[in-house]
Amino acid sequence: MKNQFLLVIVFFQISLAGFSQAQSPYKTSFKVDAPIVGGGVAISGLGLYLISNKHGLEPNEIANLTKADVNAFDRFTAGNYSESANNFSDVPLYTSFALPLALIIDKKAFQNGPQILLLYTETMAVTGSIYAMTAGLVYRKRPLVYGTEAPLRTRTTKNANNSFFAGHVAATASATFFVAKVFSDFNPDSRLRPVVWGVAAALPASVSYLRLKAGKHFLSDVLLGYGIGTTVGILVPHLHKKNNQSGFSITPTYNRLEGNGVALSYTFK
Repeated sequence: MKNQFLLVIVFFQISLAGFSQAQSPYKTSFKVDAPIVGGGVAISGLGLYLISNKHGLEPNEIANLTKADVNAFDRFTAGNYSESANNFSDVPLYTSFALPLALIIDKKAFQNGPQILLLYTETMAVTGSIYAMTAGLVYRKRPLVYGTEAPLRTRTTKNANNSFFAGHVAATASATFFVAKVFSDFNPDSRLRPVVWGVAAALPASVSYLRLKAGKHFLSDVLLGYGIGTTVGILVPHLHKKNNQSGFSITPTYNRLEGNGVALSYTFK
């Protein structure tokens, strides 16, 4: 098993460094990107641990809550609850996770499959780490807590404190905008670009609506989730472009005392 694992790693490195990158708009490096993925997974794990250790709400605590306790911007969703909307929000979420598979239709993207897979994994790892740590550290009651439509057991669980921010929305936006960005970079002159970007925007928007209707998140939660997901989904592949002129770059670092790492830098022009 150990030898098989080593063979997979060697093949993965060869795939990233060899045949496909010459025709790809991106430049990836196992030494740079693997630590980012690993760090993202580790931070996500820590965040999930913190989430699992959050305390629930007491019945007498929620009995005195009113919609007036919510700020005016978010108040319109206070008390919302819909189990069907909650369940249906998983459909566009899981659809977005599989959406990168649609890139195999494009011959150039298909030939760079291992590289795109790495970038997609990195994108979701970064988004996951931001969400998990935020949700693990921030206590914000979900909208459903401020009404009586949701069962008492639902309003008193530790999950009822995970409103900030919208993880479903962030994950969906990261996946869809990643696909739109990669498709556009491989096909800068394609007439399908407006359609691809439109779908990328529509899927997380539908998740946002369903999460609001389900009473899982306030408007500020979904807006932040949409913004974070979109930013990461676009920024990760953009930072890897060979002709990146943004001034941002990701580079490996080495320190004899602290070991290997990566650095995000910006060059003023």
